[in-house]
Amino acid sequence: MGSFLVRYLLMCFCLIMILLSSFLESSFPPSSCKLQKKFNLNGMHKPGDVILGGLFEVHYSSVFPNCSFSFFVYFRFDTPGFRHAMTMAFAIDEINKNSKLLPNVTLGYSLYDNCATLDIGFSAALSLASGQEEQFRLLENCSGTPSVVGIVGDPFSTFSIAASSVLGLFKLPIVSYFATCSCLSDRQRFPSFFRTIPSDAFQVRAMIQILKHFGWTWVGLLVSDDDYGLHVSRTFKSDFLQLSGGCLAYSEILPWEDHPNEYKKIVDLMVRSTARVVIVFAHQIHLIHLMKEVRENITKHAWIASEAWTLVGGLHTPEFMPFLGGTLGIAIRRGEIPGFRDYLLKINPEEQNSANNMVKQFWEDTFHCRFSANWLEAGGTVCTGEEELRNAETELLDVTELRPEYNIYKAVYALAHALDDMLHCVPGRGPFIGHTCATLQKLEPWQLMYYLEKVNFTTPFGDQVFFDENGDALPIYDIMNWLWLPDGSTKVQNVGEVKRSVFKGEELTLDENKIFWNFKSNEPPTSVCSKSCPPGTHIARERGKPVCCFDCIPCSEGKISNNTDSLECTSCPEDFWSSPQRDHCVLKRTEFLSYHEPLGICLTTTSLLGTFICTVVLGIFTYHRSTPMVRANNSELSFLLLVSLKLCFLCSLLFIGRPRLWTCQLRHAAFGISFVLCVSCILVKTMVVVAVFKASKPGGGTNLKWFGAIQQRGAVLVLTSIQAAICTAWLVSSSPTPHKNTQYHNDKIVYECAIGSTIGFAVLLGYIGLLAILSFLLAFLARNLPDNFNEAKFITFSMLIFCAVWVAFVPAYVNSPGKYADAVEVFAILASSFGLLVALFGPKCYIILLKPERNTKNAVMGRETTKKIITKISLYLYYNKYPCIAPTSLKTSLNICQCTTLLVLCVNFGCCLAFYVNIHHLHGQKEVQ
Repeated sequence: MGSFLVRYLLMCFCLIMILLSSFLESSFPPSSCKLQKKFNLNGMHKPGDVILGGLFEVHYSSVFPNCSFSFFVYFRFDTPGFRHAMTMAFAIDEINKNSKLLPNVTLGYSLYDNCATLDIGFSAALSLASGQEEQFRLLENCSGTPSVVGIVGDPFSTFSIAASSVLGLFKLPIVSYFATCSCLSDRQRFPSFFRTIPSDAFQVRAMIQILKHFGWTWVGLLVSDDDYGLHVSRTFKSDFLQLSGGCLAYSEILPWEDHPNEYKKIVDLMVRSTARVVIVFAHQIHLIHLMKEVRENITKHAWIASEAWTLVGGLHTPEFMPFLGGTLGIAIRRGEIPGFRDYLLKINPEEQNSANNMVKQFWEDTFHCRFSANWLEAGGTVCTGEEELRNAETELLDVTELRPEYNIYKAVYALAHALDDMLHCVPGRGPFIGHTCATLQKLEPWQLMYYLEKVNFTTPFGDQVFFDENGDALPIYDIMNWLWLPDGSTKVQNVGEVKRSVFKGEELTLDENKIFWNFKSNEPPTSVCSKSCPPGTHIARERGKPVCCFDCIPCSEGKISNNTDSLECTSCPEDFWSSPQRDHCVLKRTEFLSYHEPLGICLTTTSLLGTFICTVVLGIFTYHRSTPMVRANNSELSFLLLVSLKLCFLCSLLFIGRPRLWTCQLRHAAFGISFVLCVSCILVKTMVVVAVFKASKPGGGTNLKWFGAIQQRGAVLVLTSIQAAICTAWLVSSSPTPHKNTQYHNDKIVYECAIGSTIGFAVLLGYIGLLAILSFLLAFLARNLPDNFNEAKFITFSMLIFCAVWVAFVPAYVNSPGKYADAVEVFAILASSFGLLVALFGPKCYIILLKPERNTKNAVMGRETTKKIITKISLYLYYNKYPCIAPTSLKTSLNICQCTTLLVLCVNFGCCLAFYVNIHHLHGQKEVQ
């Protein structure tokens, strides 16, 4: 644990031996106590009704005392430490003059010098608790008023731990102004310890706030080998990672003694490390030893100083500033104490009694003289006491930076306010057993501690003073910066503060424009193990390395990270997808067969064109409705067939545009009913053709009675009603609904109509197919009827086209993704509709418009002889081989047949091509996914 621990154990052993010997040798009457050992301590005293104790570092000691505490060796008088002691004296003097605070009560003090030595500091604390009277009387209950009711000090954490461990057993209040070890906040171990300086726990958090402000996550830590450094090291390691996600590049302990090899190893480690920020929780002597080993290549580092060495003047020298310039440090809150300098100017050793040796020691150190006559004989200067302090060069009068002094001032006033609150207690309403109050005559230390825990006041400087449940005051620190001026001089300037408020928590205020950085760019350095991961990436830890060392991995598709240094990527909502940069979510692109895209425009135009052609044909048939060509084979069915074809063309428009509930429900119902109406008309016409042919034979006339106009209408109505019933049952049981499909593409939403019941859709298509096959078979059987105008032949061609289209449609539709499925279905509707329109009405329109001589009853109803049939067949075969020499009438017939055959081939080729493209497209999408 270091030299302090060894000294602490040695001191405890010595103390136990002394107490044991005193117990064995005690033979005093029970009504009195005798002091077994009186320590030879350097101190300063003032009598009063109530005595407050104080422990200050007025001298440094170069030799440790032995167990007898019999000698001291001083090598330096510490003027700032003496000023600390005088601050307590001034505060008590000011309180005694205050008529509102502790009226009719005079405060006194007993101030001891701890000589920066644990043994002396501990013995001084015991002396304050027990007093220096060799023998005193006890009360009947073997208790008595302590020598002091409270102690201000000790400034060192280790000394305070030792003193509080013993005095805390008696609940004697100790208010430290400089002990910062966070371990002292443990109320179980140190129930009577208070302090007006923030603990190291807050100092660590304050430094972490600074590190977070500049984005430093990769730093080095150097600590002293004592309670102060070791406790800070443990706290910093845990809090740094927890509060800012930072980590330590290295953590080293600075030895107290001057070990060049140890310090050289530490400097070499700093040079090799990539950390450019070094945090040091140590004392002046450690920095001096460390700077001896520093070389030029250490100038790239920024130093963060703890409060223990931020304002130490011995480090602000031209020798150290090339390395320590630009240091940011935590400093105790600076305060103002009105009238303090005037009080210091009144110090005069002639006015002090013999008990105030520290004043004479200060005088001798300041004016380099002695009050001893022997000193004159040795050739030295004798002090007269009339030297002018105002003209002396001494740190005592520098009251511009009252920091520890301000904490001492608040500590004294905290004890005074606690005493004042205690004396204002109303008998019968007190906080103790039986509602009693404490008195100065029978004051117990724990009674004053009760009031000290509840003290709350505001200093003249405007700071509020109260203690929390751990005995810590409201923490506040100033942030200082070491400025290296062009003329070579140095200045430590205030650049901000960090504090904890009751309502806002920890607050950091920093003026970056005032900060001096010891770099050419005058910019803060970068100190990170790995550069921050930008938005769109996430952190991937490297095994075996600190958490600050990581790789940046881009987020996968569909995930984003919109913050720097994200630990993981978050998935976008269902309707969103990641942007190309993976830093935010964007709405997924929507896909459906739109009216605005080329494919949709082409299909819409084709549908409207087919509707227009149907309208034109309907007009032609209406205009020529009295001609034999129109009246042949029930003109009413021809008109109904044209209307159904028109509906087929129009129903394809329902497949274009964003799917809605009504379009999804209506598109298949309209498609199914329209096509069944169309095919029903064709089927009935085919049956009529066959029946008429059979009726022309002997004994076949009886069949015509079943194919009258009423029967034909009824058959069409019945066949169509069946499809309507199928559609109704499908819509009622499992209706098609709009569906957002994300399976085809991750980055887009494909809007489509979910068919609901696959069985319903299959029955709808199956019924259409059944009627089409029946029509094809009947027409095929009647294709060679010897009529001049054999409509069964054209029905055969139309059904061949129809069946070919829909046979190719089924596999193409099943394997087409998204909008292409709708496009395939629309293409099938249009192709089959055009096939029926051209095959059934093309020849009729040709005759009506271009060959009116054939639009007669004889031409339509006449019969051809076998010879004519054979001749025509021969001509067909001949001119099919040599079409260029065929007559015009025969050419026309050949062209119609050839065009029909070519149309069938094109439709099948187009469907197969669409099927292949869609299969290839879907396979490619699956590979991409």
